[in-house]
Amino acid sequence: MRQPLFCLLAYLVLMSKEIYPKYDIVVIGLGAVGSATLFKLSKSGKRVLGIDRFEPPHTMGSSHGESRITRLAVGEGEDYVALAKRSHQIWKEIEAETGVQIMTTTSGVLLDSGMQPWGKHGSEGFWQRTVSFAKSQEVKHEILDSNSFRARFPAFNLEPTGHAYLEFDAGYLRPELAIQTQLELAGKNGAELWFNSPVEELSKSGKDVLIRNEKGEILAKKVLISAGGWIKDFLPDSEKPRFQICRQVLHWLEIENGAIDWTKYPVWMWGFGANPEDFIYGFPSLDGKTVKIGSESFIDDEHPDFLNRIVSAEEQDLFWKEKVNGKILGLKPNVVQSVVCFYTVTKDARFVIEPLDGMPNVMIVSACSGHGFKHSAALGEQLAKMLTEE
Repeated sequence: MRQPLFCLLAYLVLMSKEIYPKYDIVVIGLGAVGSATLFKLSKSGKRVLGIDRFEPPHTMGSSHGESRITRLAVGEGEDYVALAKRSHQIWKEIEAETGVQIMTTTSGVLLDSGMQPWGKHGSEGFWQRTVSFAKSQEVKHEILDSNSFRARFPAFNLEPTGHAYLEFDAGYLRPELAIQTQLELAGKNGAELWFNSPVEELSKSGKDVLIRNEKGEILAKKVLISAGGWIKDFLPDSEKPRFQICRQVLHWLEIENGAIDWTKYPVWMWGFGANPEDFIYGFPSLDGKTVKIGSESFIDDEHPDFLNRIVSAEEQDLFWKEKVNGKILGLKPNVVQSVVCFYTVTKDARFVIEPLDGMPNVMIVSACSGHGFKHSAALGEQLAKMLTEE
């Protein structure tokens, strides 16, 4: 009887290996940070898998809408400057390898109306901090008073009390293309990709992590959860309030014929009041017909599934009246289209990188708080190094 019993046990062991394929590292969530991490992990020689509840790049998260500002001197914190610089290098490396253009350098402007100090992304005195970090980190820039700035960029009706920080190496990124390209490279390097596969269970299984979704069950030695706002689905109830889900709306406004050549303009940000919402930002025109402009909102919607993804005509009209009219010239009060995305925000707007409670081989990274995309390539590189360390 021993031989049949031994054969049965051996069979069960083999079957368990088939039922539970094992990976060295699994990345859950393949947006800006997840795709960057998976790309770097795919070069490590490890067996790696990327999972996403949608099919990235998609329009449900925080990394869509044609463009994202990238800048080096970031008022959120001086320690972020190195990440921004390294990200620029990585995107140039990817561009050289693939021939796709992810980053466009246009220069970038940070405007301050000069009437009162204003905060942004957890930082008070955001304009002053940006200038200070540019000086200490040797970021090429120029400071302009209101008259000099308006002479150079007449579309901005900057108050006489205002001033401008002009950074020469700033520009914009194409978020969908960045994510798509990094995932394609990861796949070519041997990484596996599961799309439209939301994770239904994450639990301990001995020294490993058991992951279950509709495709089945797998084991992983290490896991990175980079699921954006859906990070809340993996957290205990006591931790969920740390992460706020804040709806953001992007608008494309029609250009007045012959008024201003918006294709020659820099990316720009403008703080015009003391409140976090007293802020607008925008881009050069990519089509010669419209200009993309956004603001920021910090009302907590609690979860991405609860977001209102419809933008009404009344909301578009209010945006023009409160944010654009009288400040930006050369545009018509005609919103051609609007798109909804969201920020995952912490109180101090700092990135959260830490083990999941009770699971030391599961790391979470989330709450990029609206300033994460420009850091994502370098952040992914650093996370990949952490995950491949024994």
